[in-house]
Amino acid sequence: MSAPSIPRFHLAVPVDDLDAARHFYGELIGCAQGRSSDRWVDWNLYGHQFVTHLAPGAAGERARNPVDGHDVPVPHFGLILTIPEFHRLADRLRTAGVAFVIEPYLRFAGLPGEQWTMFLLDPAGNALEFKAFADDTQIFAVH
Repeated sequence: MSAPSIPRFHLAVPVDDLDAARHFYGELIGCAQGRSSDRWVDWNLYGHQFVTHLAPGAAGERARNPVDGHDVPVPHFGLILTIPEFHRLADRLRTAGVAFVIEPYLRFAGLPGEQWTMFLLDPAGNALEFKAFADDTQIFAVH
Protein backbone atom coordinates (compact mmCIF):
# COMPACT_ATOMS: atom_id res chain seq x y z
CA MET A 1 0.00 0.00 0.00
CA SER A 2 1.44 3.39 -0.94
CA ALA A 3 1.73 6.26 1.52
CA PRO A 4 -0.69 9.18 1.22
CA SER A 5 0.51 12.37 -0.45
CA ILE A 6 -0.04 14.37 2.76
CA PRO A 7 0.64 13.33 6.36
CA ARG A 8 -2.25 11.95 8.35
CA PHE A 9 -2.82 12.90 11.96
CA HIS A 10 -3.27 10.68 15.00
CA LEU A 11 -5.47 12.08 17.75
CA ALA A 12 -6.70 10.38 20.92
CA VAL A 13 -9.50 11.89 23.00
CA PRO A 14 -11.12 10.90 26.29
CA VAL A 15 -14.69 9.58 26.40
CA ASP A 16 -16.81 8.30 29.27
CA ASP A 17 -18.86 5.71 27.35
CA LEU A 18 -17.43 3.63 24.49
CA ASP A 19 -20.88 2.47 23.31
CA ALA A 20 -22.01 6.10 23.01
CA ALA A 21 -18.75 6.88 21.17
CA ARG A 22 -19.37 3.94 18.81
CA HIS A 23 -22.83 5.27 17.98
CA PHE A 24 -21.69 8.89 17.57
CA TYR A 25 -18.46 8.38 15.61
CA GLY A 26 -19.49 5.22 13.78
CA GLU A 27 -23.13 5.90 12.92
CA LEU A 28 -23.54 9.69 13.03
CA ILE A 29 -20.13 10.89 11.81
CA GLY A 30 -19.67 7.83 9.57
CA CYS A 31 -16.22 6.65 10.67
CA ALA A 32 -15.20 3.04 10.08
CA GLN A 33 -14.16 1.31 13.30
CA GLY A 34 -10.72 -0.25 13.48
CA ARG A 35 -9.04 -2.10 16.31
CA SER A 36 -10.56 -1.83 19.77
CA SER A 37 -10.47 -3.11 23.32
CA ASP A 38 -12.68 -2.62 26.34
CA ARG A 39 -10.78 0.68 26.98
CA TRP A 40 -10.37 2.27 23.50
CA VAL A 41 -11.57 2.28 19.89
CA ASP A 42 -9.60 3.22 16.75
CA TRP A 43 -11.55 5.11 14.06
CA ASN A 44 -10.88 5.99 10.45
CA LEU A 45 -11.74 9.70 10.47
CA TYR A 46 -11.49 10.50 6.74
CA GLY A 47 -8.15 8.69 6.53
CA HIS A 48 -6.80 9.92 9.88
CA GLN A 49 -6.28 7.71 12.93
CA PHE A 50 -8.62 8.93 15.63
CA VAL A 51 -8.90 7.07 18.94
CA THR A 52 -11.50 7.29 21.69
CA HIS A 53 -10.03 6.27 25.07
CA LEU A 54 -12.20 5.46 28.06
CA ALA A 55 -11.35 8.16 30.62
CA PRO A 56 -14.44 9.21 32.59
CA GLY A 57 -14.39 12.84 33.72
CA ALA A 58 -11.53 13.89 31.43
CA ALA A 59 -13.48 15.09 28.37
CA GLY A 60 -15.21 18.34 27.56
CA GLU A 61 -14.65 21.93 26.64
CA ARG A 62 -12.87 24.23 29.06
CA ALA A 63 -13.47 27.71 27.65
CA ARG A 64 -15.04 29.65 24.79
CA ASN A 65 -13.52 32.32 22.54
CA PRO A 66 -15.44 34.80 20.38
CA VAL A 67 -15.04 34.26 16.62
CA ASP A 68 -17.25 35.98 14.05
CA GLY A 69 -19.96 36.70 16.64
CA HIS A 70 -20.07 33.14 18.05
CA ASP A 71 -18.64 31.60 21.22
CA VAL A 72 -16.31 28.86 19.95
CA PRO A 73 -15.66 25.99 22.39
CA VAL A 74 -12.04 25.37 23.38
CA PRO A 75 -10.47 22.91 22.98
CA HIS A 76 -11.98 21.52 19.80
CA PHE A 77 -10.87 19.44 16.83
CA GLY A 78 -12.33 18.51 13.49
CA LEU A 79 -11.82 18.31 9.77
CA ILE A 80 -11.78 20.48 6.69
CA LEU A 81 -14.17 18.89 4.22
CA THR A 82 -15.28 19.77 0.72
CA ILE A 83 -18.41 21.91 0.58
CA PRO A 84 -20.59 18.99 -0.62
CA GLU A 85 -19.17 16.71 2.15
CA PHE A 86 -19.81 19.45 4.72
CA HIS A 87 -23.46 19.81 3.71
CA ARG A 88 -24.00 16.02 3.57
CA LEU A 89 -22.62 15.69 7.11
CA ALA A 90 -24.66 18.67 8.36
CA ASP A 91 -27.83 17.16 6.87
CA ARG A 92 -27.08 13.74 8.41
CA LEU A 93 -26.50 15.33 11.83
CA ARG A 94 -29.69 17.45 11.59
CA THR A 95 -31.73 14.38 10.56
CA ALA A 96 -30.34 12.50 13.59
CA GLY A 97 -31.41 15.35 15.87
CA VAL A 98 -27.87 16.28 16.95
CA ALA A 99 -27.78 19.55 18.91
CA PHE A 100 -25.25 21.99 17.49
CA VAL A 101 -23.15 24.28 19.67
CA ILE A 102 -22.96 26.52 16.59
CA GLU A 103 -25.38 25.70 13.76
CA PRO A 104 -23.88 25.29 10.27
CA TYR A 105 -23.36 28.72 8.72
CA LEU A 106 -21.13 30.65 6.31
CA ARG A 107 -18.35 32.41 8.23
CA PHE A 108 -16.32 35.37 6.89
CA ALA A 109 -18.67 35.69 3.90
CA GLY A 110 -17.02 37.59 1.04
CA LEU A 111 -13.66 37.78 2.86
CA PRO A 112 -10.43 35.82 2.47
CA GLY A 113 -10.91 32.51 4.24
CA GLU A 114 -14.69 32.34 3.63
CA GLN A 115 -15.85 29.02 5.05
CA TRP A 116 -18.80 26.94 6.10
CA THR A 117 -18.49 25.85 9.73
CA MET A 118 -20.41 23.98 12.43
CA PHE A 119 -19.65 22.97 16.00
CA LEU A 120 -21.08 20.11 18.02
CA LEU A 121 -20.25 18.01 21.07
CA ASP A 122 -19.75 14.28 21.16
CA PRO A 123 -21.54 12.36 23.95
CA ALA A 124 -18.55 12.88 26.28
CA GLY A 125 -18.55 16.66 25.73
CA ASN A 126 -15.59 16.86 23.33
CA ALA A 127 -16.13 19.77 20.93
CA LEU A 128 -15.81 19.16 17.19
CA GLU A 129 -15.67 21.62 14.31
CA PHE A 130 -16.25 20.67 10.71
CA LYS A 131 -15.59 23.27 8.05
CA ALA A 132 -15.34 23.72 4.30
CA PHE A 133 -13.58 26.57 2.53
CA ALA A 134 -14.97 28.31 -0.52
CA ASP A 135 -11.36 28.32 -1.82
CA ASP A 136 -8.93 25.79 -0.34
CA THR A 137 -6.01 28.08 -1.18
CA GLN A 138 -7.41 30.41 1.51
CA ILE A 139 -7.16 27.93 4.41
CA PHE A 140 -4.34 30.02 5.91
CA ALA A 141 -5.65 33.37 4.68
CA VAL A 142 -4.74 36.52 6.54
CA HIS A 143 -7.52 39.06 6.96
